[in-house]
Amino acid sequence: MRKIPASQSSPKAGLSERFTSTGFILAAIGSSVGLGNMWKFPYITGQYGGAAFFLLFIICLIVAGLPILLAELTIGRGGRGNASTSLFNLSGKKYWGILGLFPVITAFLVMSYYAVVVGWTLHYTVESFTGLLFQSGVDYKEKFESFAGGYMPLFWQAVVMLLTGWIIAKGISGGIEKFNKILIPGFLLILLILMVRSLTLPGAEEGVSFFLKPDFTKLNAESALVALGHAFFSLSLGFGCMLTYGSYVKKEQSLGAATLAVGFGDLFYALIAGLVIFPTVFSYGLQPGEGVGLVFMALPVAFSQMPFGFFFGGLFFLLLAIAALTSAVSILEVPVAYVMRKWQLSRKKASVYTSIICFLVGIPSTLSVAGILAPFQIGGKTIFNLVDFTTSYILMPLGGLIITLFTGYAWKRAGEEAGLSGIWYKLWMFLLRVVSPILIVLIFLYSVGLISLK
Repeated sequence: MRKIPASQSSPKAGLSERFTSTGFILAAIGSSVGLGNMWKFPYITGQYGGAAFFLLFIICLIVAGLPILLAELTIGRGGRGNASTSLFNLSGKKYWGILGLFPVITAFLVMSYYAVVVGWTLHYTVESFTGLLFQSGVDYKEKFESFAGGYMPLFWQAVVMLLTGWIIAKGISGGIEKFNKILIPGFLLILLILMVRSLTLPGAEEGVSFFLKPDFTKLNAESALVALGHAFFSLSLGFGCMLTYGSYVKKEQSLGAATLAVGFGDLFYALIAGLVIFPTVFSYGLQPGEGVGLVFMALPVAFSQMPFGFFFGGLFFLLLAIAALTSAVSILEVPVAYVMRKWQLSRKKASVYTSIICFLVGIPSTLSVAGILAPFQIGGKTIFNLVDFTTSYILMPLGGLIITLFTGYAWKRAGEEAGLSGIWYKLWMFLLRVVSPILIVLIFLYSVGLISLK
């Protein structure tokens, strides 16, 4: 099959489908509701000042996160293509199309290892509801390492890729939109049930205090950068998810209103997630700062001791699985959209080919967590950790920088497409041209250890 350069392919190829207004909002919120927020945001909030950090996070979300989110959605709808073709279509410059490949590559690499973690959540969901997970006398750290060190994670990784690819192959309205319309309300219901259960546990108030009690003495330059970094991370910025979803948005949809809705949904999820995690953690005397271990090693201890723990534990891991899958769909859609346009393939074929290749690329990550490739390390990092580090701390900031510079300097009709004028347009441009690039560079330098603020 002859490859068609992105710059020469039909701008309508594979992009005739459109979200409904409600479907788009739910899909965008589903993209931002990710797995990492379930443990990362509550932990860093408690570490850097509780409610004081939460307020700082809100400020960072408004000043840096939302302007870039609006930029991604605006580029997507204006360019009606994937990250690469949208930048080319709007600028007419080939080098912008090349720079647009970075978000596509980033999303592909993220999906290759993210599917591994999504697979863990599916495995734990099944084991929770069947009663196999919560048994007395179990060493959950050993249990997780035994599972991760075997070959079952490959099976669950394949299930994730098959399910995600199938949803995307069904199309925008029949697949992605319908999937989010079903799962996001279910996700909210489970989240609220778990919050009520957590808040009624003995000693829950100590967890709430840890999460929400302001401690302004812990706020410093480092906490500001951490809040900034998480604002980018939580909104799925820098690797083309929102840009690609934006290409399926109808012209009558208000991008400003959509941006605010997604931002509010992200904040609401972060708040409720903290009210689920910390009361449970403190009620059972667990350590709140264990990262991945908190979810797969520590919290099962709490559920095993809780009345009807198999049910609430099952709901918890089902919640994680839904959050992970809604994000996975948006991530995989980025390279699928590119493949559709680049090689003029149908959505079904592009979904199948991309899913298979992504699964194969992700196998080393799967086997490096605790399996046969764990001893093989580069720079002290396993393959899984290396891919995670490269995408999170190098490629994603680079993608965010490309978006800000393009919208702020290269594309002259961004305000018209975004529906902004007057003072709001000037403020948006100031944030994109001056504030956001500086903040992204600072986040990058801090993340890779080139600057230290301690």
